[in-house]
Amino acid sequence: MAKKTGSGSPSTAAHKSNIPNLSKAVLLLTVTLSGGAVMILELLGTRIIAPFYGASLYVWSAQIAVTMIALALGYYLGGFLIDRYPKLRLAHVIMLAALATSLIPFISATVMTLTNPLGMRGGAFTSAFLLFALPLTTLAMVGPFVIKLATETLEDVGSTVGSVYAISTVGSVLATLLLGFFLLPVFGTRAIIFALGLILMLWAIGLMLGDKRGFAHISSTLPLMMVAIVTGLLSINGYAKSQQVGREFKVLHEAESIYGWVRIVDHQRDGYRLLLSDASVLSAMSLADGKTLLGYQTIIGTLPVLRPQASDALVIGLGGGHIARDLKSKGLTTDTIEIDPVVADASLKYFNFTPTGEFIVGDARYEIKKLNKKYDFIIHDCFTGGSEPTHLLTLEMLRDLRGLLKQDGILALNYVGFTRGEGTQAVASVYKTLKQVLPNMRVFATEKTEMTDFIFLASNQAMVLDSNSRDQRTQWLLDHQYALTEEGGIVITDDYNPMESLQVRKAEYYREVFLKRVSAELLFL
Repeated sequence: MAKKTGSGSPSTAAHKSNIPNLSKAVLLLTVTLSGGAVMILELLGTRIIAPFYGASLYVWSAQIAVTMIALALGYYLGGFLIDRYPKLRLAHVIMLAALATSLIPFISATVMTLTNPLGMRGGAFTSAFLLFALPLTTLAMVGPFVIKLATETLEDVGSTVGSVYAISTVGSVLATLLLGFFLLPVFGTRAIIFALGLILMLWAIGLMLGDKRGFAHISSTLPLMMVAIVTGLLSINGYAKSQQVGREFKVLHEAESIYGWVRIVDHQRDGYRLLLSDASVLSAMSLADGKTLLGYQTIIGTLPVLRPQASDALVIGLGGGHIARDLKSKGLTTDTIEIDPVVADASLKYFNFTPTGEFIVGDARYEIKKLNKKYDFIIHDCFTGGSEPTHLLTLEMLRDLRGLLKQDGILALNYVGFTRGEGTQAVASVYKTLKQVLPNMRVFATEKTEMTDFIFLASNQAMVLDSNSRDQRTQWLLDHQYALTEEGGIVITDDYNPMESLQVRKAEYYREVFLKRVSAELLFL
Protein backbone atom coordinates (compact mmCIF):
# COMPACT_ATOMS: atom_id res chain seq x y z
CA MET A 1 0.00 0.00 0.00
CA ALA A 2 1.36 3.39 -0.96
CA LYS A 3 2.00 5.86 1.84
CA LYS A 4 -0.01 9.03 1.96
CA THR A 5 1.92 12.24 1.59
CA GLY A 6 1.08 15.81 0.79
CA SER A 7 -2.20 16.91 2.34
CA GLY A 8 -2.14 14.16 4.98
CA SER A 9 -5.00 12.84 7.07
CA PRO A 10 -8.09 14.83 8.05
CA SER A 11 -6.65 15.33 11.55
CA THR A 12 -3.46 16.75 10.06
CA ALA A 13 -5.46 19.07 7.86
CA ALA A 14 -7.50 20.21 10.85
CA HIS A 15 -4.30 20.86 12.76
CA LYS A 16 -2.81 22.91 9.93
CA SER A 17 -5.92 25.04 9.65
CA ASN A 18 -5.48 26.07 13.29
CA ILE A 19 -1.73 26.79 13.47
CA PRO A 20 -0.31 30.27 12.92
CA ASN A 21 1.08 31.20 9.54
CA LEU A 22 4.69 31.37 10.77
CA SER A 23 7.78 30.46 8.78
CA LYS A 24 10.27 27.90 10.02
CA ALA A 25 12.90 30.63 10.26
CA VAL A 26 10.75 32.61 12.69
CA LEU A 27 10.03 29.49 14.71
CA LEU A 28 13.72 28.61 14.98
CA LEU A 29 14.55 32.19 16.00
CA THR A 30 11.90 31.86 18.68
CA VAL A 31 13.58 28.71 19.97
CA THR A 32 16.95 30.50 19.96
CA LEU A 33 15.48 33.31 22.04
CA SER A 34 13.83 30.94 24.51
CA GLY A 35 17.02 28.90 24.92
CA GLY A 36 19.01 32.05 25.60
CA ALA A 37 16.39 33.34 28.03
CA VAL A 38 16.49 30.09 30.01
CA MET A 39 20.23 30.35 30.51
CA ILE A 40 20.08 34.04 31.43
CA LEU A 41 17.43 33.39 34.07
CA GLU A 42 19.35 30.42 35.45
CA LEU A 43 22.53 32.46 35.84
CA LEU A 44 20.82 35.59 37.13
CA GLY A 45 18.93 33.47 39.63
CA THR A 46 22.09 32.95 41.64
CA ARG A 47 22.78 36.69 41.50
CA ILE A 48 19.40 37.40 43.05
CA ILE A 49 19.38 34.67 45.70
CA ALA A 50 23.08 34.61 46.64
CA PRO A 51 23.17 37.97 48.49
CA PHE A 52 20.52 36.68 50.90
CA TYR A 53 21.45 33.00 51.14
CA GLY A 54 25.14 33.16 50.29
CA ALA A 55 27.06 32.53 47.07
CA SER A 56 27.57 28.89 47.96
CA LEU A 57 27.24 25.46 46.43
CA TYR A 58 23.76 25.24 47.95
CA VAL A 59 22.47 28.25 46.02
CA TRP A 60 23.92 26.95 42.77
CA SER A 61 22.54 23.47 43.41
CA ALA A 62 19.10 24.88 44.20
CA GLN A 63 19.02 27.06 41.10
CA ILE A 64 20.19 24.28 38.78
CA ALA A 65 17.71 21.81 40.31
CA VAL A 66 14.82 24.26 39.87
CA THR A 67 15.88 24.87 36.28
CA MET A 68 15.90 21.15 35.52
CA ILE A 69 12.51 20.66 37.18
CA ALA A 70 11.03 23.58 35.25
CA LEU A 71 12.44 22.34 31.93
CA ALA A 72 11.00 18.86 32.46
CA LEU A 73 7.63 20.29 33.43
CA GLY A 74 7.65 22.74 30.53
CA TYR A 75 8.47 20.10 27.95
CA TYR A 76 5.59 17.96 29.18
CA LEU A 77 3.06 20.79 29.45
CA GLY A 78 4.06 22.22 26.09
CA GLY A 79 3.40 18.94 24.33
CA PHE A 80 0.20 18.34 26.26
CA LEU A 81 -1.29 21.78 25.58
CA ILE A 82 -0.38 22.07 21.89
CA ASP A 83 -2.03 18.69 21.22
CA ARG A 84 -5.24 19.39 23.11
CA TYR A 85 -5.70 23.13 22.70
CA PRO A 86 -4.79 24.05 19.12
CA LYS A 87 -6.20 27.56 19.56
CA LEU A 88 -3.54 28.30 22.18
CA ARG A 89 -0.90 30.44 20.51
CA LEU A 90 2.87 30.36 20.92
CA ALA A 91 2.57 34.10 21.56
CA HIS A 92 0.46 33.42 24.66
CA VAL A 93 3.19 31.23 26.12
CA ILE A 94 5.94 33.75 25.46
CA MET A 95 3.85 36.62 26.80
CA LEU A 96 3.31 34.68 30.02
CA ALA A 97 7.08 34.13 30.22
CA ALA A 98 7.57 37.88 29.77
CA LEU A 99 5.18 38.62 32.63
CA ALA A 100 6.73 36.06 34.96
CA THR A 101 10.22 37.38 34.18
CA SER A 102 9.26 41.00 34.79
CA LEU A 103 7.75 40.09 38.16
CA ILE A 104 10.97 38.61 39.57
CA PRO A 105 12.57 41.84 40.91
CA PHE A 106 9.19 42.98 42.19
CA ILE A 107 8.58 39.93 44.40
CA SER A 108 12.09 38.67 45.21
CA ALA A 109 12.42 40.51 48.55
CA THR A 110 9.06 39.24 49.78
CA VAL A 111 9.75 35.68 48.65
CA MET A 112 13.15 35.49 50.35
CA THR A 113 11.84 37.07 53.54
CA LEU A 114 9.07 34.48 53.72
CA THR A 115 11.42 31.57 53.00
CA ASN A 116 14.05 32.68 55.53
CA PRO A 117 12.70 30.41 58.34
CA LEU A 118 13.48 27.39 56.14
CA GLY A 119 17.22 27.92 56.57
CA MET A 120 19.94 28.33 53.97
CA ARG A 121 19.32 25.14 52.03
CA GLY A 122 15.53 24.96 52.23
CA GLY A 123 15.17 28.70 51.82
CA ALA A 124 17.47 28.86 48.80
CA PHE A 125 15.62 26.05 47.02
CA THR A 126 12.15 27.37 47.82
CA SER A 127 13.09 30.91 46.79
CA ALA A 128 14.52 29.66 43.51
CA PHE A 129 11.39 27.64 42.84
CA LEU A 130 8.92 30.43 43.63
CA LEU A 131 10.83 33.03 41.63
CA PHE A 132 11.96 31.06 38.59
CA ALA A 133 9.78 27.98 38.13
CA LEU A 134 7.04 29.82 36.20
CA PRO A 135 9.20 31.77 33.72
CA LEU A 136 11.46 28.77 33.10
CA THR A 137 8.53 26.39 32.67
CA THR A 138 6.83 28.65 30.13
CA LEU A 139 10.08 29.11 28.22
CA ALA A 140 10.54 25.33 28.12
CA MET A 141 7.05 25.00 26.61
CA VAL A 142 8.28 26.83 23.52
CA GLY A 143 10.19 23.79 22.23
CA PRO A 144 7.20 21.40 21.95
CA PHE A 145 5.07 24.19 20.45
CA VAL A 146 7.65 24.90 17.77
CA ILE A 147 8.18 21.20 17.02
CA LYS A 148 4.44 20.73 16.44
CA LEU A 149 4.16 23.88 14.32
CA ALA A 150 7.29 23.20 12.27
CA THR A 151 6.60 19.51 11.56
CA GLU A 152 5.05 19.06 8.11
CA THR A 153 5.05 15.26 7.77
CA LEU A 154 5.80 12.29 9.98
CA GLU A 155 8.92 11.66 7.93
CA ASP A 156 10.61 14.90 9.07
CA VAL A 157 9.81 14.67 12.80
CA GLY A 158 13.32 13.51 13.71
CA SER A 159 15.12 16.27 11.84
CA THR A 160 12.69 18.89 13.18
CA VAL A 161 13.18 17.81 16.79
CA GLY A 162 16.96 17.69 16.35
CA SER A 163 17.03 21.15 14.78
CA VAL A 164 14.86 22.67 17.50
CA TYR A 165 16.99 21.42 20.38
CA ALA A 166 20.26 22.18 18.60
CA ILE A 167 19.18 25.76 17.90
CA SER A 168 17.93 26.14 21.48
CA THR A 169 21.33 25.04 22.77
CA VAL A 170 23.08 27.52 20.47
CA GLY A 171 20.89 30.24 21.96
CA SER A 172 21.91 29.16 25.46
CA VAL A 173 25.61 29.24 24.58
CA LEU A 174 25.38 32.68 23.00
CA ALA A 175 23.40 34.05 25.93
CA THR A 176 25.90 32.66 28.44
CA LEU A 177 28.83 34.34 26.71
CA LEU A 178 26.94 37.58 26.17
CA LEU A 179 25.80 37.73 29.79
CA GLY A 180 29.16 36.96 31.38
CA PHE A 181 31.44 38.92 29.06
CA PHE A 182 29.32 41.98 28.36
CA LEU A 183 25.86 42.40 29.84
CA LEU A 184 26.50 41.84 33.56
CA PRO A 185 29.62 44.01 33.85
CA VAL A 186 27.89 46.86 32.00
CA PHE A 187 24.21 46.80 32.92
CA GLY A 188 23.61 44.78 36.10
CA THR A 189 20.97 42.24 37.07
CA ARG A 190 17.88 44.42 37.40
CA ALA A 191 18.28 46.09 34.01
CA ILE A 192 18.96 42.77 32.28
CA ILE A 193 15.83 41.17 33.71
CA PHE A 194 13.72 44.11 32.62
CA ALA A 195 15.24 44.04 29.13
CA LEU A 196 14.67 40.29 28.86
CA GLY A 197 11.02 40.67 29.86
CA LEU A 198 10.59 43.48 27.33
CA ILE A 199 12.22 41.49 24.52
CA LEU A 200 10.01 38.48 25.22
CA MET A 201 6.92 40.70 25.24
CA LEU A 202 7.82 42.35 21.93
CA TRP A 203 8.58 38.97 20.38
CA ALA A 204 5.19 37.66 21.50
CA ILE A 205 3.49 40.66 19.89
CA GLY A 206 5.44 40.05 16.70
CA LEU A 207 4.38 36.41 16.62
CA MET A 208 0.76 37.36 17.10
CA LEU A 209 0.91 39.92 14.31
CA GLY A 210 2.56 37.34 12.09
CA ASP A 211 -0.41 35.04 12.54
CA LYS A 212 -2.84 35.34 9.64
CA ARG A 213 -5.54 35.98 12.24
CA GLY A 214 -3.25 37.82 14.65
CA PHE A 215 -5.25 41.02 14.81
CA ALA A 216 -8.31 39.06 15.83
CA HIS A 217 -6.48 37.37 18.69
CA ILE A 218 -4.01 40.02 19.87
CA SER A 219 -6.54 41.40 22.34
CA SER A 220 -6.19 38.16 24.30
CA THR A 221 -2.61 39.09 25.19
CA LEU A 222 -3.33 42.68 26.21
CA PRO A 223 -3.84 42.00 29.96
CA LEU A 224 -0.58 40.06 30.17
CA MET A 225 1.15 42.71 28.09
CA MET A 226 0.08 45.57 30.33
CA VAL A 227 1.11 43.78 33.52
CA ALA A 228 4.49 42.89 32.00
CA ILE A 229 5.12 46.51 30.98
CA VAL A 230 4.13 47.96 34.35
CA THR A 231 6.11 45.49 36.45
CA GLY A 232 9.12 45.82 34.17
CA LEU A 233 9.11 49.60 34.44
CA LEU A 234 8.74 49.41 38.21
CA SER A 235 11.70 47.06 38.50
CA ILE A 236 14.00 49.07 36.24
CA ASN A 237 13.17 52.26 38.13
CA GLY A 238 13.98 50.64 41.44
CA TYR A 239 10.48 50.47 42.90
CA ALA A 240 10.85 46.71 43.12
CA LYS A 241 13.61 47.30 45.65
CA SER A 242 12.86 48.74 49.04
CA GLN A 243 13.91 52.36 49.36
CA GLN A 244 14.26 52.06 53.15
CA VAL A 245 17.22 50.46 54.90
CA GLY A 246 15.91 50.85 58.41
CA ARG A 247 16.24 53.99 60.46
CA GLU A 248 19.88 53.47 61.36
CA PHE A 249 21.67 52.96 58.04
CA LYS A 250 22.19 55.28 55.13
CA VAL A 251 23.37 53.86 51.81
CA LEU A 252 26.09 56.12 50.43
CA HIS A 253 26.88 54.09 47.35
CA GLU A 254 25.96 50.79 45.76
CA ALA A 255 27.16 49.10 42.62
CA GLU A 256 26.90 45.64 41.16
CA SER A 257 30.09 43.91 40.15
CA ILE A 258 30.55 40.51 38.58
CA TYR A 259 31.14 39.20 42.12
CA GLY A 260 28.04 40.62 43.79
CA TRP A 261 26.47 43.79 45.18
CA VAL A 262 28.94 46.19 46.82
CA ARG A 263 27.45 48.77 49.19
CA ILE A 264 28.85 51.53 51.37
CA VAL A 265 26.56 52.20 54.34
CA ASP A 266 26.85 54.52 57.32
CA HIS A 267 25.36 53.82 60.73
CA GLN A 268 24.34 57.36 61.50
CA ARG A 269 23.66 56.99 65.23
CA ASP A 270 26.79 55.04 66.19
CA GLY A 271 29.06 56.74 63.68
CA TYR A 272 30.65 53.96 61.66
CA ARG A 273 30.89 52.98 58.01
CA LEU A 274 30.65 49.50 56.50
CA LEU A 275 31.94 48.14 53.22
CA LEU A 276 29.67 45.25 52.23
CA SER A 277 29.87 42.70 49.45
CA ASP A 278 26.49 41.00 49.63
CA ALA A 279 26.38 39.82 53.27
CA SER A 280 30.15 39.93 53.80
CA VAL A 281 31.48 42.81 55.90
CA LEU A 282 34.77 43.66 54.22
CA SER A 283 35.55 46.73 56.30
CA ALA A 284 34.22 48.66 59.29
CA MET A 285 35.53 52.15 60.02
CA SER A 286 34.90 54.71 62.72
CA LEU A 287 33.66 57.94 61.16
CA ALA A 288 35.23 59.91 64.01
CA ASP A 289 38.87 58.93 63.51
CA GLY A 290 38.92 56.63 60.46
CA LYS A 291 40.27 53.67 62.44
CA THR A 292 39.24 50.09 61.79
CA LEU A 293 36.63 48.50 64.03
CA LEU A 294 37.55 44.92 63.09
CA GLY A 295 39.52 43.37 65.94
CA TYR A 296 41.57 40.92 63.86
CA GLN A 297 43.15 43.82 61.97
CA THR A 298 44.59 45.01 65.29
CA ILE A 299 46.45 41.72 65.63
CA ILE A 300 47.79 41.90 62.10
CA GLY A 301 48.93 45.46 62.76
CA THR A 302 51.29 44.12 65.43
CA LEU A 303 53.29 41.98 62.99
CA PRO A 304 56.31 44.34 62.95
CA VAL A 305 56.92 43.33 66.60
CA LEU A 306 57.98 39.90 65.29
CA ARG A 307 60.13 41.23 62.45
CA PRO A 308 61.28 44.77 63.37
CA GLN A 309 63.44 45.11 60.23
CA ALA A 310 60.56 44.35 57.85
CA SER A 311 60.09 46.70 54.91
CA ASP A 312 57.75 45.01 52.39
CA ALA A 313 54.33 43.41 52.64
CA LEU A 314 51.69 41.90 50.39
CA VAL A 315 47.99 42.11 51.30
CA ILE A 316 45.55 39.74 49.56
CA GLY A 317 42.00 40.97 50.04
CA LEU A 318 42.05 44.76 50.25
CA GLY A 319 38.66 45.55 51.79
CA GLY A 320 38.77 49.18 52.91
CA GLY A 321 42.58 49.20 52.93
CA HIS A 322 43.00 49.50 56.72
CA ILE A 323 45.72 46.86 57.04
CA ALA A 324 47.80 48.40 54.26
CA ARG A 325 47.32 51.84 55.81
CA ASP A 326 48.38 50.55 59.24
CA LEU A 327 51.50 48.95 57.78
CA LYS A 328 52.29 52.20 55.99
CA SER A 329 52.27 54.02 59.33
CA LYS A 330 54.95 51.55 60.49
CA GLY A 331 57.15 52.28 57.48
CA LEU A 332 56.25 49.31 55.27
CA THR A 333 55.61 49.48 51.55
CA THR A 334 52.60 47.31 50.77
CA ASP A 335 51.45 45.72 47.52
CA THR A 336 47.74 44.86 47.43
CA ILE A 337 45.62 42.40 45.46
CA GLU A 338 41.83 42.78 45.31
CA ILE A 339 39.68 40.65 43.03
CA ASP A 340 36.71 43.02 42.83
CA PRO A 341 37.28 46.32 40.97
CA VAL A 342 34.22 47.84 42.65
CA VAL A 343 35.66 47.10 46.11
CA ALA A 344 39.02 48.50 45.04
CA ASP A 345 37.36 51.70 43.86
CA ALA A 346 35.34 51.98 47.09
CA SER A 347 38.49 51.72 49.22
CA LEU A 348 39.91 54.76 47.44
CA LYS A 349 36.76 56.89 47.50
CA TYR A 350 35.15 56.04 50.83
CA PHE A 351 37.92 54.71 53.10
CA ASN A 352 40.79 57.10 52.35
CA PHE A 353 43.07 54.35 51.11
CA THR A 354 46.25 55.48 49.36
CA PRO A 355 48.39 52.72 47.78
CA THR A 356 52.05 52.63 48.77
CA GLY A 357 53.01 49.81 46.42
CA GLU A 358 51.50 47.94 43.50
CA PHE A 359 47.70 48.21 43.38
CA ILE A 360 46.59 45.01 41.64
CA VAL A 361 43.00 44.16 40.72
CA GLY A 362 42.50 40.49 39.85
CA ASP A 363 42.18 36.95 41.21
CA ALA A 364 45.02 36.23 43.62
CA ARG A 365 45.57 32.68 42.30
CA TYR A 366 46.50 34.19 38.95
CA GLU A 367 48.10 37.45 40.03
CA ILE A 368 50.60 36.01 42.52
CA LYS A 369 52.17 33.94 39.76
CA LYS A 370 53.21 37.19 38.06
CA LEU A 371 54.93 38.66 41.12
CA ASN A 372 58.72 38.46 41.11
CA LYS A 373 59.67 39.84 44.51
CA LYS A 374 59.90 38.54 48.07
CA TYR A 375 58.02 39.90 51.07
CA ASP A 376 58.59 40.15 54.80
CA PHE A 377 54.87 39.78 55.42
CA ILE A 378 52.02 38.32 53.40
CA ILE A 379 48.57 39.05 54.84
CA HIS A 380 45.94 36.69 53.46
CA ASP A 381 42.69 38.45 54.39
CA CYS A 382 39.86 36.94 52.33
CA PHE A 383 37.86 35.00 54.93
CA THR A 384 35.68 37.38 56.92
CA GLY A 385 32.75 35.02 57.46
CA GLY A 386 30.40 35.65 54.56
CA SER A 387 30.82 34.15 51.10
CA GLU A 388 34.43 33.05 50.98
CA PRO A 389 36.81 32.07 48.16
CA THR A 390 37.74 28.64 49.48
CA HIS A 391 40.03 28.02 46.49
CA LEU A 392 42.43 30.43 48.20
CA LEU A 393 42.81 28.07 51.18
CA THR A 394 44.28 25.09 49.38
CA LEU A 395 47.71 23.55 49.85
CA GLU A 396 48.68 24.63 46.34
CA MET A 397 47.74 28.26 46.98
CA LEU A 398 49.62 28.37 50.28
CA ARG A 399 52.71 26.88 48.65
CA ASP A 400 52.62 29.62 46.05
CA LEU A 401 52.49 32.19 48.84
CA ARG A 402 55.41 30.52 50.61
CA GLY A 403 57.44 31.04 47.46
CA LEU A 404 56.90 34.80 47.78
CA LEU A 405 58.16 35.00 51.38
CA LYS A 406 61.65 35.98 52.41
CA GLN A 407 63.55 33.37 54.42
CA ASP A 408 62.27 34.75 57.72
CA GLY A 409 59.01 36.09 56.28
CA ILE A 410 55.64 35.59 57.95
CA LEU A 411 52.35 34.56 56.38
CA ALA A 412 49.33 35.88 58.31
CA LEU A 413 45.94 34.36 57.52
CA ASN A 414 42.66 35.56 59.02
CA TYR A 415 39.86 33.00 59.29
CA VAL A 416 36.50 33.33 61.05
CA GLY A 417 35.46 30.11 62.76
CA PHE A 418 34.10 28.33 65.81
CA THR A 419 36.00 27.58 68.99
CA ARG A 420 33.76 24.65 69.92
CA GLY A 421 31.05 22.39 68.57
CA GLU A 422 30.12 21.78 64.96
CA GLY A 423 32.27 23.79 62.59
CA THR A 424 35.58 23.41 64.41
CA GLN A 425 36.74 20.92 61.76
CA ALA A 426 37.01 23.78 59.28
CA VAL A 427 39.36 25.70 61.60
CA ALA A 428 41.43 22.57 62.24
CA SER A 429 41.65 21.98 58.48
CA VAL A 430 43.03 25.46 57.85
CA TYR A 431 45.57 24.90 60.62
CA LYS A 432 46.59 21.47 59.33
CA THR A 433 46.93 22.65 55.73
CA LEU A 434 48.99 25.67 56.70
CA LYS A 435 51.28 23.54 58.86
CA GLN A 436 52.06 21.38 55.81
CA VAL A 437 53.55 24.47 54.17
CA LEU A 438 55.27 26.42 56.97
CA PRO A 439 56.41 24.53 60.08
CA ASN A 440 56.45 27.31 62.67
CA MET A 441 52.94 28.36 63.68
CA ARG A 442 51.29 30.70 66.15
CA VAL A 443 47.53 31.10 66.48
CA PHE A 444 45.67 34.03 68.02
CA ALA A 445 41.98 34.70 68.62
CA THR A 446 40.43 38.13 68.90
CA GLU A 447 37.78 37.08 71.45
CA LYS A 448 37.06 34.09 73.65
CA THR A 449 33.62 33.57 72.19
CA GLU A 450 31.95 30.71 70.34
CA MET A 451 32.65 32.35 66.98
CA THR A 452 35.76 34.46 66.59
CA ASP A 453 38.52 35.61 64.25
CA PHE A 454 41.50 33.27 64.21
CA ILE A 455 44.82 34.74 63.11
CA PHE A 456 47.28 32.13 61.87
CA LEU A 457 50.90 33.24 61.72
CA ALA A 458 53.24 30.86 59.89
CA SER A 459 56.91 31.09 59.00
CA ASN A 460 59.99 29.07 58.12
CA GLN A 461 61.64 30.43 61.24
CA ALA A 462 60.54 30.73 64.84
CA MET A 463 58.45 33.71 65.94
CA VAL A 464 59.55 34.67 69.44
CA LEU A 465 57.44 36.74 71.81
CA ASP A 466 59.24 38.03 74.89
CA SER A 467 56.95 37.49 77.86
CA ASN A 468 58.95 40.10 79.81
CA SER A 469 58.53 42.77 77.17
CA ARG A 470 56.84 46.00 78.16
CA ASP A 471 55.70 46.60 74.61
CA GLN A 472 51.90 46.72 74.75
CA ARG A 473 51.66 45.10 71.32
CA THR A 474 53.67 42.10 72.50
CA GLN A 475 51.56 41.75 75.63
CA TRP A 476 48.41 41.97 73.55
CA LEU A 477 49.63 39.10 71.37
CA LEU A 478 50.56 37.01 74.40
CA ASP A 479 47.13 37.58 75.90
CA HIS A 480 45.36 36.47 72.73
CA GLN A 481 47.30 33.27 71.97
CA TYR A 482 45.09 30.27 71.22
CA ALA A 483 45.96 26.58 71.54
CA LEU A 484 44.86 24.71 68.43
CA THR A 485 45.52 21.19 67.15
CA GLU A 486 45.13 19.35 63.86
CA GLU A 487 42.61 16.93 65.38
CA GLY A 488 39.70 16.36 63.00
CA GLY A 489 41.23 18.51 60.30
CA ILE A 490 41.94 17.53 56.70
CA VAL A 491 44.51 18.85 54.24
CA ILE A 492 42.67 21.14 51.82
CA THR A 493 43.77 20.69 48.20
CA ASP A 494 42.57 21.78 44.79
CA ASP A 495 41.47 18.18 44.22
CA TYR A 496 39.69 17.76 47.56
CA ASN A 497 38.22 20.92 49.03
CA PRO A 498 35.11 20.29 51.18
CA MET A 499 35.32 23.66 52.95
CA GLU A 500 31.89 24.83 51.80
CA SER A 501 30.34 21.79 53.46
CA LEU A 502 32.46 22.22 56.58
CA GLN A 503 31.43 25.87 56.83
CA VAL A 504 27.64 25.42 56.70
CA ARG A 505 27.15 26.20 60.38
CA LYS A 506 29.40 29.25 60.11
CA ALA A 507 27.59 30.55 57.06
CA GLU A 508 24.20 30.18 58.75
CA TYR A 509 25.43 31.76 61.99
CA TYR A 510 27.12 34.67 60.21
CA ARG A 511 24.06 35.29 58.07
CA GLU A 512 21.73 35.41 61.07
CA VAL A 513 24.05 37.86 62.83
CA PHE A 514 24.10 40.05 59.73
CA LEU A 515 20.31 40.05 59.46
CA LYS A 516 19.96 41.06 63.12
CA ARG A 517 22.72 43.65 63.34
CA VAL A 518 22.71 45.18 59.88
CA SER A 519 19.70 44.87 57.57
CA ALA A 520 18.06 42.18 55.48
CA GLU A 521 16.98 44.84 53.00
CA LEU A 522 20.59 45.35 51.95
CA LEU A 523 20.59 41.81 50.55
CA PHE A 524 17.74 42.22 48.10
CA LEU A 525 18.01 43.00 44.40
